[in-house]
Parts: sequence; C-alpha cells; structure tokens
Amino acid sequence: MEEPTDTAKTNARPTNATTVHRSNRRVIPIIEVTIGPPSERVQPPKQSLQFARGRKRAVDAACRLLGAQVAIGAAAIFARFALTGAGPIVVAALRLAIATLIVFALARRVERLATRREVAFAVAGLALALHLAVWFASLRYTSVAIATLLVTTTPLWTELYDVAVRRRTPSRAFSLALLSASGGVALIALPGTSTPAPVYGHAALGATLALVGSVAIAAYLLIVRDAGRTSEHECLGTRQIVARTYGWATLALAAAAWFAHETPPPPDARTAWAGILAMALISQLLGHTLLNAALASFAPSTVALTTLLEPVIAALLAAALFREALAPTTVAGGLLVLLGVAVTLATSRDAAQSRT
Repeated sequence: MEEPTDTAKTNARPTNATTVHRSNRRVIPIIEVTIGPPSERVQPPKQSLQFARGRKRAVDAACRLLGAQVAIGAAAIFARFALTGAGPIVVAALRLAIATLIVFALARRVERLATRREVAFAVAGLALALHLAVWFASLRYTSVAIATLLVTTTPLWTELYDVAVRRRTPSRAFSLALLSASGGVALIALPGTSTPAPVYGHAALGATLALVGSVAIAAYLLIVRDAGRTSEHECLGTRQIVARTYGWATLALAAAAWFAHETPPPPDARTAWAGILAMALISQLLGHTLLNAALASFAPSTVALTTLLEPVIAALLAAALFREALAPTTVAGGLLVLLGVAVTLATSRDAAQSRT
C-alpha cells in the first residue's frame, strides 16, 4: 500500500467509516484525525449552545435577584451597627444623604414638573423620612427579625388603602390574609418571645414603630404611584423620582436630627460609619438597583414575592452575628404574617390583571 502524500494528509476528513484489508479479510476500524481549518471542523449543535446560554442567563438573573434580597435584607444588620455611634434620625439622614448625592450625579438633570406633582413628591419624601427614622428606632427596642418582618407588611396597607379609599370590594382571599397577618402580629407581640434588644423592656414599642414604618413606606409608594404617572401608559423615570424623594427626605431628616440634638458619629467610630456606608452603598444602591434589573427577567409579581425573603435573611444574619433567638410562638407568628403578605401580593396581582 502506498504511503499517502502530505497533501492527502492535510485534506483528510473524518469518515466514521470502516476499511477492509483484502490481505487478511479482516474488518479494521480506522480513526482519522481532522486536519483542516477550524471552520470545517465538527461544531456542536446550535440548539445545545442556545440552551446552555439560556440556562446561564436564567441562573445569572436568579443570582442577581437573590443578591438584591440579601443586600436589602442585610440593611437591618448594618443599621444595628450604625446605631452604636449615633441616633436613628441622624443615621437615616446620613444614609440617604450619601445615596442622594450618587443619585443626583447619575440623574445629571432633573426635569421640571407641575407644582402639584412636585408637592406630591415632597410629601412622599416626608413619608420616606418617617419610614427610615421609626424603623431604625425600632431596632433599638426589638429584635432584628421582628423589626424587619413587621416593616415588610407594606402590601397589606397598600391593599387596605385601595379597599377603604378607592372603594374596591375586598376579596375573600385578602380578608383571610389580613386575618392571618393580624394573628401573626398578635403572637409576635407576646412578651418574652425573642432575644432582648439593646434597650430591654420595650418590645411592644419596637413592634409598633416597625408597623408605623411599614405604613409610612406604603404611603410613599401610593403617592409615587400616582404622582409618577405622566400619562395612562407612561411613568416618570426612576432616577427622576428618587432624586426628588431622596432629596426631600434627606432635608427632613437633617432638620429632625437638628431638633432632636442628634449628632453624627465621631470620626473614630469605625463600626458606626461602616454601617452607614454599607446601608447607603450595599442596601440602598446595589440592592435596589439589582431589584430593578431583575424586572427585565422576572414578572413584577415574582420580584414582589421574593421580598418575603428579606425578614428570613435578616433573621439568619442576626442569629449568626448577634446570637438572636426566636421563640416558637414568634416563629409561628412570623409565618402567619408572611402567609398574609404572600396572599395579598397574589390577590393584588390578580386584580391588576383583571383590570387590564
């Protein structure tokens, strides 16, 4: 048999064939090596590549959404560290001041709006200021888990507003959700159901402040929902909205801190400053930015439901860092509250779909 030339070797192609040697009449499989330009080599199927890329995008989107909830859920932990060096009002003011400076830098230019809408955004900023101030204060009197759980009951209050003010007939599911959440709050409010907070003996005050914070952020969302609409199907950009509300909230908190004689932490209070910076950069900017980015991959109802992870994440972090323990009645009450919030979110989603 003649030896193949160099040209024949170069142009060799895989044949997956079988060669028969006539000398001994045996069948010998031949494995040939592909030698040639990359464009002519065997490529994996396009469907497999598309599936792999789609799966990677889905995993990346899920990781972003989970990362957002971890960053936001850690806000209470950062706040507890920040409160070691200053009062709740000035801590809230510093957190928002840092975030506001960055938002104004990103917004570049703030559009002019009608006076009525500007007043509405100012009122929304006051509601945001109240939310942060009373929620940070609640962390002094109750556990991180309870304060975070109660402040995430916002969907209950927004839905209750639509029922009471807009005369929307409440569904049976919402009535059961409200009953479930109320029972959960009652169990949480029982004395001696959690690890003592930094200021002992005022757990009921801490729970009340957290609920007031939840109502305040509900008011903020309702005002922004109405004032942010430029037309029936268009809304003002997020940067334009938060530049206004953050700015007004910062001014209100700074004035309140001055009246309350609360001063910023001393320069050498590294723990307090680290907590303030972490809240502004990680929880506020990174967390909420990732949450908004997740809307490109998930339905708004899915993103809203994942906010129920925030109190769970906060409770786990508090248990690891502060050795906070929860009594069985508190855990049961927390599950009832989470159930009520989940049902409310599902009910509001169905109601929105029926209106469209």
